[in-house]
Amino acid sequence: MGCFARVETNGGAFEQVNLLYGENPNIAVRTFTKPLNDVGIQTHMLDRGLNGLRMFPVPADVRKLMYKVKKAQGVDITRIFCGLNDVRNIIPSIKYALEAGMIPQAALCITFSPVHTVEYYANIADQLIAAGAPEICLKDMAGVGRPDMLGKLTKAIKDKHPEVIIQYHGHSGPGLSMASILEVCKNGADIIDVAMEPLSWGKVHPDLLSVQAMLKDAGFQVPEVDMKAYMKARSLTQEFIDDFLGYFIDPTNKHTSSLLLGCGLPGGMMGSMMADLKGVQSGINMMLKSKNQPEVALDDLVVMLFDEVEYVWPKLGYPPLVTPFSQYVKNVALMNVMQLLKGEERWTVIDPHSWDMILGKSGKLPGELAPEIIELAKSKGFEFSTEDPQENFPDALESFKKEMDENGWEYGPDNEELFELAMHDRQYRDYRSGVAKKRFQDELQRAKDAEMEKKGYTEEDIKKMKRAKAEPITALEKGQVFWEASFTSGSTPPAIGQRFSPEETFCYIGTMWGTFDRIPANFSGRIIEVCVKQGAHVNKGDVLAYIERAEILA
Repeated sequence: MGCFARVETNGGAFEQVNLLYGENPNIAVRTFTKPLNDVGIQTHMLDRGLNGLRMFPVPADVRKLMYKVKKAQGVDITRIFCGLNDVRNIIPSIKYALEAGMIPQAALCITFSPVHTVEYYANIADQLIAAGAPEICLKDMAGVGRPDMLGKLTKAIKDKHPEVIIQYHGHSGPGLSMASILEVCKNGADIIDVAMEPLSWGKVHPDLLSVQAMLKDAGFQVPEVDMKAYMKARSLTQEFIDDFLGYFIDPTNKHTSSLLLGCGLPGGMMGSMMADLKGVQSGINMMLKSKNQPEVALDDLVVMLFDEVEYVWPKLGYPPLVTPFSQYVKNVALMNVMQLLKGEERWTVIDPHSWDMILGKSGKLPGELAPEIIELAKSKGFEFSTEDPQENFPDALESFKKEMDENGWEYGPDNEELFELAMHDRQYRDYRSGVAKKRFQDELQRAKDAEMEKKGYTEEDIKKMKRAKAEPITALEKGQVFWEASFTSGSTPPAIGQRFSPEETFCYIGTMWGTFDRIPANFSGRIIEVCVKQGAHVNKGDVLAYIERAEILA
């Protein structure tokens, strides 16, 4: 397209999605960064500071290894943030990045509160630049930063540090981002984060075409966009969404909402939040019905949760609502809503991770805790911490090396497989065992079937449509079906979505002569339907399953 100086290629969400899909994130990162590196586009990734690429703290030796791995995989820039803006969690990553030869971009998590002033953020920027950060990102993850304040903050940093690159990252959720982009550019910002259709707008970034038009008209030097390439990339992205991603995107992600201004929640967590609310709605309504009280609609619950987040946030010390602290605050608020609807008190259910945030184990809160929260902690015998959060999480690489050695797993080029296990241990084990792939394929099939049912298709309609673009695999002779070479009653058929290549064995047929004949798949594709059970008796020509050809998938 000719308009991007850098492209995000890696981070916590990227890697965990790969693992949950049952694929190797290391292969994905190397594959994605190479063509960008080859044409001189810088690649950048997100680092959650103390939490690395996950939702909870990471030992220092694993954080350090991450930078060696990511540099070797072709990542140029790391955007380092701490949800609490605690420099103790950011500065070690600046050091690790510099040692590995990467560019450390230190982020300020932007929010709107009485304590998050221009002076507050400028002071943090001074410390991060002094620690070696050549770039500062204004990470307006919820899009609630006010344009005027963001402009003043940009100017304050640029006036004092004219050599430092400033990049603005603002989401569209509450609708302020276009005004914020114009303000930061007028005050010296160098790079603006944008998205492109069909993912832009809604809870994501403004679209690059709109941003380009606005800045070009205002007299800024902005690159031209190759529209032929833009339309091709747009089409490829839509194909990816239609293939499977779209089944997991909440439709409200495409909407903006001024309600986000009050609660300050980032748009990126709206999908998980809506899933939480849908999950508790039926239980809440059953409870209300038993008390002869009116039921609550989903929209009512959304407003109640937003109001409760707005209520609890200052009492919890104004942590910027970004991963993972947005989840912690939302979780506390959700539990409060449920307790209040039951007629009980607030604060009776707080999860351990939220307590770690409250007690200072994740870093220093920007504001003061409410007296009632302090008293609640004391009543439970909890102690507040002021020590460096990293001290709470000792080195752990040796234990993960031992696990890999015991399993006979290779550490991988540049120790990248060791890093994946150490960073995402549970997801990595599921990936290696194949459990993740099967789980994902099953979830995808259920999501597709649910979508078809929502459109009014019957189960028989869905089956016919699947078969219309599939090839049958038939029994070559009369006999009994066995799915695995063990020929036991416990053998299981292939999972829906499982891929086969021509030379692979599909199943075996036990004949009346006591032989077991191998049935090959004969072509590349994936299973969309299995028609017979283990041990079933079939005649020659009976359909065993339907498989979708690889050329159709492509």
